[in-house]
Amino acid sequence: MIASLMMYARPELDAALTTYWHFIRARLAAEGIEAPETLAQGAAEFDVWEDPALVLSQTCGMPYRTKLHRSVQLVGTPDYSLDGLLPGYYRSAIVVPADDPRVDIEAYATARLAFNMADSQSGFAAIYAHTKAAGFWFTDRVQSGGHVNSARMVAHGTADIASIDAQTWRLIQRYEPWPTQLRVLEYTTPTPGLPYITGPQHDANTVFGAVSGAIADLSAEDRSMLDLNGLVAIPQSAYIAVQNPPVEALL
Repeated sequence: MIASLMMYARPELDAALTTYWHFIRARLAAEGIEAPETLAQGAAEFDVWEDPALVLSQTCGMPYRTKLHRSVQLVGTPDYSLDGLLPGYYRSAIVVPADDPRVDIEAYATARLAFNMADSQSGFAAIYAHTKAAGFWFTDRVQSGGHVNSARMVAHGTADIASIDAQTWRLIQRYEPWPTQLRVLEYTTPTPGLPYITGPQHDANTVFGAVSGAIADLSAEDRSMLDLNGLVAIPQSAYIAVQNPPVEALL
């Protein structure tokens, strides 16, 4: 058995996530679903997502639609109550240096983009679609390995622009010491947020109920820490409909 909730994990949230998993595990047990005692937070993402014994994890929309939807079940999507968005949806904050005078995305056509990973919806696919609509794509790019790294590179002057998951951007603003060195230039088009998934051996509706119940079990303080406002059902078709960048986007 394996489970993880690593997508928005930070040291400041460890205690709240441990409590959340305790409640999820208890509710799964009540439904006859065995789950590991602890989360595999340090495991490689695809090692968790592709494990045949997967109980629960959170993935990104792009790997879900390009690969994982064939082998896992969609459980539901956490609602982080992001401003101006439908429940369960998110977008990317395109961040630039606070003192950079450029006012629109077109002015950054020759800039250096920091992106977390090429299979990220928020860090790569979203800004690819956003810039192609503006008539260009970045030729100067650097892979950072994570959203926080990307934003930090822009803040510290080793990149000019980055596309940051809106929930991650919220956490950066809450916990990092340098976000005042950044500003949001624009936002990308909203898409379905990061979904919870389970293995094919489990009943996804049962897991949905267990997770929904666990969110309700959390204290108001822990729900606020995790920004959890419930779990919503977004159909698989809404994830699959989002366009993928072409292979040439990496050339």
